[in-house]
Order: sequence, then structure tokens, then C-alpha cells
Amino acid sequence: MVWSKLTGSMNGENHNTLELDTHTLADLELFGSAESGGLFEYCDYRKTDGGRAALKRRMMSPWANPVKIRATQESIAYISRHREIFEALPSAYLASHVDRYLGAGMPIVRAKNSLEFGMDAFHLWANYDNYYIKIIHGVGLSQRLLLAIREMLEYPDAHSVSGELASLFGEMRSLMNSAELTRVMQAPPAKRFWQKLRLDQCLRLYEKTKLIRLLAICYELDALVSLSDVTHKHGLVMPVIETGPTAISARELVHPLLKHPVGNPLALDQAGRVLFLNGPNMAGKTTYLRAILTALYFAHLGMGVPAKTFSFVPVQSLLTSISLSDNLVEGISFFRAEALRVKAVAEALAEGGRIVAIMDEPFKGTNVKDALDASFEVIRQFAAKQDSLFVISSHLIELEESLDAVAHIDYAYFEAQEHGAELAFDYRVRKGVSDQRLGMRVLHEEGVFDLLIADSAPLDGAGREEEPSA
Repeated sequence: MVWSKLTGSMNGENHNTLELDTHTLADLELFGSAESGGLFEYCDYRKTDGGRAALKRRMMSPWANPVKIRATQESIAYISRHREIFEALPSAYLASHVDRYLGAGMPIVRAKNSLEFGMDAFHLWANYDNYYIKIIHGVGLSQRLLLAIREMLEYPDAHSVSGELASLFGEMRSLMNSAELTRVMQAPPAKRFWQKLRLDQCLRLYEKTKLIRLLAICYELDALVSLSDVTHKHGLVMPVIETGPTAISARELVHPLLKHPVGNPLALDQAGRVLFLNGPNMAGKTTYLRAILTALYFAHLGMGVPAKTFSFVPVQSLLTSISLSDNLVEGISFFRAEALRVKAVAEALAEGGRIVAIMDEPFKGTNVKDALDASFEVIRQFAAKQDSLFVISSHLIELEESLDAVAHIDYAYFEAQEHGAELAFDYRVRKGVSDQRLGMRVLHEEGVFDLLIADSAPLDGAGREEEPSA
């Protein structure tokens, strides 16, 4: 079976990247909306457009392999300690113009021997003045780019890089050892047009592939610097990568996009691989689910997470069902949409590997009896799946009695504080099950029934409209 993905593969072709389907990416709110920024904007400290593309690729395909995650963590930590080295990375102006110079398709002098080269160079200079000016400008900027890279590589601490940086810096040094590129960097200011065009020949004919690759590595470094900067500037903590059975642990976990977040603990392991989360609306359940999702996602990127401490065992797949809707065009009802999300989790489990599934109030699109039966059976089956974790919020507190007989389930809840006529929320997660019901109270407080009763005929004891008196 092939499970269509934006990242990775359920057929096991790629064990390095975390499986994220389109719905999970939507629940992550990577790109936000016109009104509010998403996680990508939160992490976007890059300088160049190429760096933006590299950062987007990373955020669309987090790591699943713990070795890869650790290599990124080491790189981010190194950048934070030696931020000054990376000031030499090319500016947006320099990178974009060199990129344009290399890809513009301008005429190039290809002759090797001096006589033919001189004649062709003269022809280009005399007849294509507009191209000639752009070529010379590109040559100068390419020299500046190469010198900036050399400055970065020759920085005293640049020889102690680790993680991803070791591989990237090693490749850059290998590329920069080219005799042709060295000649370009060491060339004195060219005064004659043929001297300038000889440098262009070297850059665009003989060493173009190397120069393009050097730019690509600069963009990758720009993306890593961006992840390092967001980790440092927002005080994010670097997760501890654990081994063994799948587990997640955190203290003071928050959602990074909240202005005044309340930190909460998290403890998921195989003893309680299903967390049944309950409590009234507005108390903090969905925010908590999104905080767990975002922190785990950041952890797999190899960057810091918004918590005091965070440890986890990497997984292969992350699936969510938080923001669902029906689809009128495709004829998918709300309940069918819910069923399809549960099916996606079931398919992932059937394929094997570790998964984390986060679901907000599944089966609310059907009647209470069906919802109770379906929720019990799905949670019971989830609890039997070793080496995966499940966080499920629900208003169906009646499930507790039947779930008590099922192993590997923990309970947590949020609640409202009722102070007379006022409701208050502390957004703190607590152990156990809440029996708090606030639906009718909220409707009364909003004056819904007062409005409905005001213009209605009085009803008799059986709920029938009373006959008006003669």
C-alpha cells in the first residue's frame, strides 16, 4: 500500500524524514494566515531568498533519524556559540545577484586559445554592451562571494565545527580548493575587457557547477543560522534525545505563538501510551494539544522547543486530527472526515514504526451513542499498540468507566474556576477526569434563553404552547 505524503514514505524508502501528511501540516499552521503569522514566520531569521527556500524544505521535512536530529542540534549549538563566523555569509543582495548572473543565459566566450578568445571577446565587448556590463558586474560579485566564503572558512574556530556543519564546511573547502576558483580570487583588478571576460569564462564555463553548489551550501547555512537564532532569541531549550521505548517528557511546555502562555507538564510513555484529555470548552485542551504537536515537531527539526525541559524518543510519523471540516465538493461529511483521520492513523500503525497521534474530540460529528462506542473501541485498540503514543481530547467523560478496564491509559483534564457569576481559567493541566459541565451555564450567561423566552408564547407543563385565555 502507498500512503500519499508530502514528506517521507510509508513504504520505508526513506527512514530519515518524519512522516507528515497534508492535514498534519495544516494543523501545525506552518504558514499562518493573512491575519497572523505561522511557525515558519516565527522561525524565519534567514538573510537570503535561497535561505528561505532551504528553511522551508527543512520545515516541510523534519528528521526522524536520531543521528540526523543530533547533527542538526550540534550545528545549531555551534552557531549559537560562534555566531560571528557566520556574519561572513553572503548578503541577500550578493547571493541573489550571483544567482542571477549564473543563470541569466548571457553570451559567453568559449574559445580556449588566446587568438580566438581575443577575437570573440572583442566581438562581445563591441556588439553586446548591455550584456557586457551585466557580465562584468556578475564577475565582480562572484569574486566577492568567493572571498566571503574563504573568510568564513579561515576563521580560527571554523575548523572545530561539528554536526551538519562539519560536512557542509568540508564540502565547501573541497570546492574552494579548485585551481580555477583560486585564480579568480587572487586575480588583480582586471583593466582590459578580455581579462574580465577570461574570468567570466572561468566562472560560467569551467566552474559554474561548483559556484552553484557553493551558493546552495550558503543557503543551507543561512537556514541553519535561522534555526539557531530563533532558538537563542526565544530562549528555547534543546531537547534531549532518548533511546528505548517511545516516550515524551516536558516541563513548562507552552505554545510558542502565544503572547502570555501558561506552561504545563507532559509525561507520555508506554505505561500510559494513551492520554485521555478532558474538561470544558475554553479551558485549554486544544491549546495544549497544539503545544505538544509544535514542540514535538520542533524537536524533530533539531531546534529548540518552548519548554523548560524536553526529552523524547524520535518517531517515524506524526498524525493529527485537530481542525476538521466537511467537504461539500467531494461529498465528505464531517463524520466521514473524522473517520478518514482515524483510518490514516490505523494505516500508519499497520505499516509499522513508531507514531504519535494527536486527536481533538474525535467522533463529535455523530450521535452520542455512536460516539461513545466508536471512541471506546478506537482508544482500546490504540492502547494495545506498543511503541506509539496517542493524545486524545474528549467531552465524553462517560468513557472513563469502561476505559478503566483498559491498560496503558492515563487521564488529565483542564477546568474552569467558578467564582459566583464569573468563570475563570488558569489553563493548568491536572491528573484525572473532570465532571465539570458548563454548557448550560455559558448559554445562560450569554443571555441566550432570555432572548428566546422574551418573544415566545408561554408553555404548559408538557412543553406545549398554552391556549390564550378568552
